[in-house]
Amino acid sequence: MAWTREDANKLYGVSKWGSGYFNIDEDGCITVEPCKDGARIRIIDVIEEAKKRGLRLPLHIRFQDILQDRVKRINEAFAQAIEEAGYKGQYQGVYPVKVNQMREVVETLMDAGEAYGLGIEAGSKPELLLALSIHKNGNRLLLCNGYKDDEFIRFALMGCKIGKKVVVVAEKLEEIKGLIELSKEMGVKPYIGIRIKLATRSSGKWATSSGEAAKFGLSTVDLLEAMNLLEQAGLKECVTLLHFHVGSQIPDIQVITRCVREGARFYAKLVRMGCPISYIDVGGGLGVDYDGSRSTVASSANYSLREYANTIVYGIMDICDEEKVEHPTIVSESGRALVAHHSMIAVEAFGRIAKLNTIKNLVVPKNAPKVVRDILEVKETVDAGHYDEAFHDLVFYRQQAMSLFDLGYLDLQSRAVVESLSWEILAEISRHYEGKARMSEEMKELVAGLKDQYLLNFSVFRSLPDSWALGQLFPMTPLTRLNEEPTIKGTIADITCDSDGKVDTFIGDGEDQDQREYLWLHDLNDKPYYVGIFLTGAYQDTLGDMHNLFGRMDEAHIVLDSDEEAGWYIDEIIEGDTIREVLEENEYAIAELIRSIKTQVEQAIKKDVVKPNEGMKILADYEAGLKRYTYLQVDSRRRL
Repeated sequence: MAWTREDANKLYGVSKWGSGYFNIDEDGCITVEPCKDGARIRIIDVIEEAKKRGLRLPLHIRFQDILQDRVKRINEAFAQAIEEAGYKGQYQGVYPVKVNQMREVVETLMDAGEAYGLGIEAGSKPELLLALSIHKNGNRLLLCNGYKDDEFIRFALMGCKIGKKVVVVAEKLEEIKGLIELSKEMGVKPYIGIRIKLATRSSGKWATSSGEAAKFGLSTVDLLEAMNLLEQAGLKECVTLLHFHVGSQIPDIQVITRCVREGARFYAKLVRMGCPISYIDVGGGLGVDYDGSRSTVASSANYSLREYANTIVYGIMDICDEEKVEHPTIVSESGRALVAHHSMIAVEAFGRIAKLNTIKNLVVPKNAPKVVRDILEVKETVDAGHYDEAFHDLVFYRQQAMSLFDLGYLDLQSRAVVESLSWEILAEISRHYEGKARMSEEMKELVAGLKDQYLLNFSVFRSLPDSWALGQLFPMTPLTRLNEEPTIKGTIADITCDSDGKVDTFIGDGEDQDQREYLWLHDLNDKPYYVGIFLTGAYQDTLGDMHNLFGRMDEAHIVLDSDEEAGWYIDEIIEGDTIREVLEENEYAIAELIRSIKTQVEQAIKKDVVKPNEGMKILADYEAGLKRYTYLQVDSRRRL
């Protein structure tokens, strides 16, 4: 059977993790459809257009229309749930700036959220000062989370003074005391929120954000003490919001069900005590299905957006009706679900390290060392179909060969023959046991070494910090040639000088495998081979570091426009960091660096190590190099 795009879709799970945005066209190219009834864009076309505009790879691509669509989808899901349930309150979303602080992202979200009253959340003083400027509608919420000093609280109260609905959410009892003092000092009637600790624990990679030992929030004892302090200060009527949060990327809807009901019970009890709370903030946690499995594994979520909204709306309504209190306005801080899908990274392969790099036309001479002849016999054993016996013999003789080499009794040529035969034998064993559960752990460990390494021109530490730090899975797929069957099991190696600069765990098929230890890839030829890394919009931009001084990538912002022939255009380009810029960011004075290299060149000329013309060229090349992109310049015709 000929390979089809349907086969590729099943292999890479594009339609599962793509959430309706990403797909594969008839030419085997990955496409993106930022919104329904909009243009379908081939990623390869974006790359080619960006290159015409002078941009280079690795390339960060943002689809601004996806941001707008995410705002719409989340708000419509809650609107539908509220209408179906007969809920008497409203929904008001809030964007947590920490998820992605990039100006273009925040501004696009705020513009798209104007019709829905989308607010903004700040967790630090820099974020608060940013939010105060961007927040221009007094009906939108501006939430202040995180630990606060007096200056933080003063900034928030300044916002209240000029008519903003700035809610200071107390994370600990001391903040209540500071808020009481400063509001009186400044003559401001504050909007007060209180974060509580729930007993309900979350699941997934961020489960430690939840439970009674969580970093943030007031215990029940502290909550009652806070209410007493506020009542004594005459500020009880200023308590307007109750907040709880049990962690980011919650994979299991049952966790959300339990925490919403527990939080709603706190709300109802406080209202019955005479506290005029009108908002219940369920925090973040709305999961992104990175692997498309719709399961409870950490990189997935076993629920839809509609089910999430229904769970929250019905959960709060049931408790409120039972306690006979008013339905509050529901607030959520779904930052990851708002921004993850809009961003991707296009990277280019510049080489491949093949494990099955065996000796061609291998002939083992009769006078070869005995261990070499023994391994040759193992190959005959595996050829005869005795796979278990062959594996055990191979392990024994391979270890023997390495010991002989260490002791100086085996030459390089013989070691090369041992390695070549070993990989051939392991490849045969791997093919036999493919997809079978009976492979031993020892066998799995050795066979795992068969995977080729594809060298990609990017930095894991800069672009995918959650991958190396947390083991977070991100969808990855070739951007073209998906109408060709991939034949090579590969892992990804970046260009940093660090062993952790790799990706060796990938999403599975969503059926038998939650994840794989390889990515199916094509053999390289003399044409560029691009790989896409998707759903990178949440946290990766700001958590990425400058390991090995690899800086920010070139960036292209794509906007749909029906007046354009292609239906889209590059709205904005942002050039990535130059070598000069990353050095300056690390406090190097460029003039001093140039002066130092100039002195060294002059000394080399005086010693007649180089001719004057050659020395001047070296200096000119050095200065020109400071203006270069920090990443490699890949020539697909000269692959490693």
